Amino acid sequence: MPEGKQAETARDDSGRHGDPPGFRLSRVKNWLILGLTYATYYLCRLNLSIIAPQLKESLGFSNAEYGAIQGTRYGAYAVGQFVNGLFTDKLGGKQAMTIGAVGTVILNLTFGIVAWSNIGWLFFALLIVRTVDGYVQAFGAPGMVKINTAWFRRRERGTFAGIFGIMINLGGMGAGKLGGLLATGFAVPLIFYTISVPTLDWRYMFIIPPAVVVIVIILMNLIAKNHPEEAGYRIVHDEEDPDDDPHAHIRLGVVFRRITSNPVVWIVAGAYFCTGFIRSAIWDWFTIYMDEVWTLGLKHALVVTTVAVWFPIMASAGSLGSGIISDKLFKGRRAPVAAFLYLLQTAFIVLAIMMSEGMMHVSASVAVIIILGIHTGCNATHSILGTAAAMDLGGRKMAGFAAGVIDSFQYFGAMLAGFGLGSFLDKFAVPATEVGATTAPAGSSLTAINPTIWFLSMLPWGLLGTALMTYLWWRHRGTDERGT
Repeated sequence: MPEGKQAETARDDSGRHGDPPGFRLSRVKNWLILGLTYATYYLCRLNLSIIAPQLKESLGFSNAEYGAIQGTRYGAYAVGQFVNGLFTDKLGGKQAMTIGAVGTVILNLTFGIVAWSNIGWLFFALLIVRTVDGYVQAFGAPGMVKINTAWFRRRERGTFAGIFGIMINLGGMGAGKLGGLLATGFAVPLIFYTISVPTLDWRYMFIIPPAVVVIVIILMNLIAKNHPEEAGYRIVHDEEDPDDDPHAHIRLGVVFRRITSNPVVWIVAGAYFCTGFIRSAIWDWFTIYMDEVWTLGLKHALVVTTVAVWFPIMASAGSLGSGIISDKLFKGRRAPVAAFLYLLQTAFIVLAIMMSEGMMHVSASVAVIIILGIHTGCNATHSILGTAAAMDLGGRKMAGFAAGVIDSFQYFGAMLAGFGLGSFLDKFAVPATEVGATTAPAGSSLTAINPTIWFLSMLPWGLLGTALMTYLWWRHRGTDERGT
């Protein structure tokens, strides 16, 4: 242990206990750079959703084709989470995040370049590139969760997950803001000169974000530590024996058996499937909904502000609030808070269906408010289950695989919200003159997604998520079972 640093060997899960001098500052530096790194992952993950209307129009893709590109990427991400999560427990979190970052840089650049080409099999080329990108990005979340499990005790993890969610949402904010800037152009005032950047092609959304990732991943490798012991501190968690070697790895077969034999893991994973469908149904189809139903494109202030500001702000508030309540009020229990969040988003989905059926006042602003309610609820469950519960269930030695199993189900749900929902929306498309406030001329052949079908597709998953988390809460009432 480096000279001047003190070891903490006391077995304390509360986080209220005195930490070694300098520990908390080291931890803050560690998760700040990790949060920034994972935020840049989101720059390369959400960029396609932001420019979806432009991609469809420019390349002549249908909803089913756009949904297929998203859906296969999600499917590969889900498989990657399961496989890469297991290997992350062997490789180390920082190493896994580096592999994922380098891979997504190469594949995002490739997507942008291929999208500029005139090859006859363009759709299949983009499908393949985005699918491989989904797999390599799946090194990121298990790596991030594994590192931070080692740095945070159980009753700190919900709050941490909320704070980390804020940093992740910076990626969504950045992607939305960048998409708006590319659509409108922008100026950078200097002391004696102003740099003017004209409106840029949507393909630059796959060129600029990778450059940001390169810079941040270099900083992450210079600053981040896989666990406190690499920085000279000793932290004993409630799932560990005091004499456990933090540098030792559990054999992959043992990790696999312990995680897959835990029924709580599968219940949480099932609920996370529901989160994945709803979360992706909002993110992947929101700009298309606003464009086709309300004729408000990416240049419109309401759309830009919602995507770049309100989505990340409300998601961050939901993540942080739910994490604090879980830690402080429910003493590290996750299911009670998650059950309420699923019920909340289900209520907003019902309101959205009523709105789309003309049973209440209809306007673009009202639609955005209701969608924000759905988005906030599902992003809060994303934080409290995918991060905090996975940390609890896996502990520092198995958190990578626990996170991989649970998070894979989110992306199986997202896959269904891609290709499956895209085909469904094509099948039930309606004339543009029949929905919202569209200005399509009478007799136009233009079609739009049916908003009622879009919102109805989310309802079963909100109800199922509520049921699963209520069951987990009730089944483990009065116990201290991890992950519940």
